[in-house]
Amino acid sequence: MLDRIALEAREEQFLAPGAALSKNSRGRQKPLLPCPLRTEFQRDRDRIIHCKSFRRLKYKTQVYLPAMGDHFRTRLTHTLEVSQISRTIARSLALNEDLAEAIALGHDLGHTPFGHAGERSLNALLPMPFHHNEQSLRVVDLLERDGEGLNLTAEVRDGILCHTGKQEPFTLEGQIVRTADRIAYVNHDIDDSLRSGFLCPLDLPAEAMSVLGDAHGVRIDALVADMVYFYEQEGKIGLSPERYEALMELRQFLTDTVYLKEEILLEEVRSKHLIQSLYNYYQEHPELLPEHYQEEDLAIQIKDYIAGMTDIYALRCFIEYFVPKGFHFMNI
Repeated sequence: MLDRIALEAREEQFLAPGAALSKNSRGRQKPLLPCPLRTEFQRDRDRIIHCKSFRRLKYKTQVYLPAMGDHFRTRLTHTLEVSQISRTIARSLALNEDLAEAIALGHDLGHTPFGHAGERSLNALLPMPFHHNEQSLRVVDLLERDGEGLNLTAEVRDGILCHTGKQEPFTLEGQIVRTADRIAYVNHDIDDSLRSGFLCPLDLPAEAMSVLGDAHGVRIDALVADMVYFYEQEGKIGLSPERYEALMELRQFLTDTVYLKEEILLEEVRSKHLIQSLYNYYQEHPELLPEHYQEEDLAIQIKDYIAGMTDIYALRCFIEYFVPKGFHFMNI
């Protein structure tokens, strides 16, 4: 039987040097009896998948509002793509696939409604900076389970916090997720932009296409394989200089031609107005905030509540507070 003890022995036998072994985890913030069947990292993965914040990712915008079409990525499908890419790389390098999967599934739990527009909106309103990676850690530590948190391992918590920003994760698996996140969003934002008609294939940078390939799957395959070969040659997680430069060229191209496109910016203005209106309303009506968000700093309470909203719920709240009751018959 493959119980936890057998799985831990398997990790020790088959994983590469440098892999994070679940039995050697740095532990949790609160003691927890071991599961008889699952390793610590498998348990973290399951806790994330079954939490409410994970389910809400289905209704949070990635770049294009879901109302624009059924096939655009949401924050949930982005998360699943990051998980798939991370698992493939971790498996190929004989690193801990369960840890990489858990980090990937939890890395965006703190993202706001309306994508990065929501993040920028809260940044403009709050007396402190808003960073979605820090909010993701806050979700799993303090906000989930009505204030109890998910009590995840130190390795998963570190991977979530450090998937973006200046600080590198201390595990190789966390470092995989950090790069896989970038691989995923650059490529699927191109795919969604082509589908939307905002871009056509001839718009894409020719030099980057020649390095990575001119099809979505081809580019991802090239980048994943490059990460595997780069680790085998250099002994560290990352991309070769040529492919890293091509990926960054695509990222800059998206910034210049898609993320700042007039149609996207118009939606951002509307999203900012909605979030600002909700923020101001909760300042006047703090009694509407959930009980387990009741901290001394009202700005933090409001930030936690709004950041946890889906696009749909934020819109419903806006209608409830600001639209005359006679118009509430609309099915929103």
